[in-house]
Amino acid sequence: MGKNQHVVSDGKGGWNVKGEGNSHATANFEKQSDAVKRAKDIAKNQKSEELTHGRNGQIRDRSSYGNDPHPPKG
Repeated sequence: MGKNQHVVSDGKGGWNVKGEGNSHATANFEKQSDAVKRAKDIAKNQKSEELTHGRNGQIRDRSSYGNDPHPPKG
């Protein structure tokens, strides 16, 4: 399983995609929606999770692509 991908504010009005534990951004975008799309593509490829943070830093959305610890029953 790869690194979880976080979409976080860059503090200047843009949005970064950062792999979990990385100090540098993988990519930077002007619009959050573009950053989320890229983070989801990376997470799908790495079978990990994409976590979208709001400007306040709190996680507001997440998507799992692979090793989900709580898969739905059915």
